[in-house]
Formats: sequence, structure tokens, C-alpha cells
Amino acid sequence: MNIGIDKFGLAIPEYFLDIRDLAVARNENANKFLKGLLQLEMSVSPVTQDIVTLGAAAAHEFLTEEDRKKIDMVIIGTETGVDQSKSASVFIHNLLGIQPFARCVEIKEACYGATAGLDFAKNHIEKNPDSYVLLIAADIAKYGIETSGESTQGSGSCAMLIKKDPEILILNNDNICQTRDIMDFWRPNYSAYPYVDGHFSTKQYLECLETTWAEYCRRTGKKLEDFTAFCFHLPFPKLGLKGLNSLFDKNINREVKDTLLENFHTSITYSRRIGNIYTGSLYLGLISLLENSETLKPDDNIAFFSYGSGAVCEIFTGTLAKNFKENVNSHRLETFQNRKKLSVSEYEKMFFEEITVDEEGNCSFNPDESLFSLERIENHKRIYKKNCK
Repeated sequence: MNIGIDKFGLAIPEYFLDIRDLAVARNENANKFLKGLLQLEMSVSPVTQDIVTLGAAAAHEFLTEEDRKKIDMVIIGTETGVDQSKSASVFIHNLLGIQPFARCVEIKEACYGATAGLDFAKNHIEKNPDSYVLLIAADIAKYGIETSGESTQGSGSCAMLIKKDPEILILNNDNICQTRDIMDFWRPNYSAYPYVDGHFSTKQYLECLETTWAEYCRRTGKKLEDFTAFCFHLPFPKLGLKGLNSLFDKNINREVKDTLLENFHTSITYSRRIGNIYTGSLYLGLISLLENSETLKPDDNIAFFSYGSGAVCEIFTGTLAKNFKENVNSHRLETFQNRKKLSVSEYEKMFFEEITVDEEGNCSFNPDESLFSLERIENHKRIYKKNCK
């Protein structure tokens, strides 16, 4: 039985910051961000937009009434949850009107959570072939003003419908995982922002890629030449490029290398305009590749490297379905032009606004006309607003 991604959606906030403006404000050479990170812009969320609203909006893009009746599991991978107890997927389940007899969970392991959710979904469908699983990868990456990671921030959500006989990507059964107990990126409960050992994290990312790929090749007998594209977790696009280049040896076929590099640059099209969305960044790369490539064909094989600091990583692969191109949005990039550009001062005010409740646990916000928004907090309870049918 073939299982994989049948539908794909993406949601980002309506606001963005030009990375060159940030460079000027921070007294940095713009090329440090433009060339050193391959970053152009970052998406910026107001306080009324969180992983619930972004996750619901990404799924709303493709859900039909039949999907809502058949989905029996909603999984969200995130590291920016809205509640220490209640899963964000429970809020999303309600906002989307999914039938009640469904399991809703939230998975956390830094940027790896959504990949764990993909494995969870696949296993569920193997046992329940007629099931539909809604998988969401949503995060808002915040590092604080004038921190080393500020230029890599971002906000957004990818949503996927996982089922048998998928129309976009068939998942293969060749996953290889690795775990290392390290402290390269972490956020204690008492801290609003993460702690990052940037150089160490980059080193671990590349070492995990190299050793997991070597183990994958040893177990499967496959090599780079068996793949048309390789998608990476993208804390920033340049790191994915370093990862791909590290896998090339001197004997690699030049045509294969050129194809992989071309498809890599296509896969970072959206990330360069959105920034890091943690659990969603790998899948943002995939949707960017599928929607913007002019050379991918049915039956092409794609490799994936998922990495979550702390650290858990996984290499897995997929095969493009026959009609994949007809089931993705090849005009999405045009919608990026509709976003509103912020000044640096507007970005600082919006992105770092904190929710403050009164003594009764209440707070209200200015109206937000997005598809879904956080309307108010009432007696410490988050109340969401739905602006669509």
C-alpha cells in the first residue's frame, strides 16, 4: 500500500521585514545576511497570529467536506506551543470543523517534531487504510532583538493531508534516525527565547547529516545518483547548501551534481522570503521545490534530511506521484507580493509584543481579519475567531 502526501498547504503572516533593512539597523553589512545566510526577508506575525491560526489557515487551503469527515487524526509538530498542556491541534480541529471522533496530539522535539508526526501518521494508516491524517508543521522563530539568530527568524505553517494512494508524494520505507544528547539549541520553561550555540549547532547538523547519510547508504545500497533532489531542514538556506555540498565526493557525476544543486536552489525559494519556521522548514523546502521546479517528473525520488536540535535527525525518501504537478499551487509566489512590508521599528513592536492579562486573566486585541485569529483571552482561555465558512 502506498502512503504519503496527498495535499499540501502553506500559510504565512501578511507582514514581512526586508533583511537589508535589518542589516542597516544592526550596523551590519547586508551581504552577511544576503550571501552568508542566503536570506532575503522574514515573515513577521502579530500577536493575534500563532501556530493555531497559521496551522488552521494552511489546512483550510485544501480541505474539502469529505476530508473533514474522513480525518481521524490531527497532528501538529511545533516547538512554540500556545499551552503547556493542551495541544494546539485540538484548537485547530475545532476551527476546521473536523468530525469529532478523531485523535489530536502535539509532538515536540525541536525542529524534528513534524517528521516524527509524519512517521506516526504513516504507521496509523498502515493499520487503518481508509484513515486520513492531517499533519501540520507550525512555528514562530524568535531569538530576540540584536541576537545572533535574529536575522534567521520567521513565521509560518505547512499542512499536509496524509493518506493511502497519495496524489503528491509516496513515502518509502527506508528511514534512518539518529539521536545525540547535546545542547546546541534549547529553551528552558523560564526563558522567553532560546539559547543557541551557533557554531556547535552547525557542526552537529553537518555531522549528523554525514553519519546518518552514510548509515542510510550502507543499509539501503543507494547513493546520491539515485535522487533527483535533496530537501534539508533549513535554519537558514546557506546551511542546507553546505549540507548538500558536504555529500558530494570527487567521483560524483557532473550532471547529477548540477541537477541536485539546481533543485536545491529551487527548494529554498520560499525559505529565503519567509525565514526559519522550525518544524516546518523542511516541508517549506519541499513545497517550494514542487511548486517552482520546471524539471521534476513523476517517479523522481527525493531525499530528506530532518534535524531537530538536542538532537534527533532522520533521513527518509519519497517518490513523486503521477499527477503531483496538478495538485500543487504553481502560482503561490505571486501571492508574496500582497504582503505588507514593515519598518524595523514596526517589526520590533509587532514581533516582540507580549500578551498581558489582567487580574481575571482577560485580554483583548485589535481586530484581525485573517482567516483565523486570536480574538481575546478570557479567564486565561484562548478564544479564536474564524473569519471564513
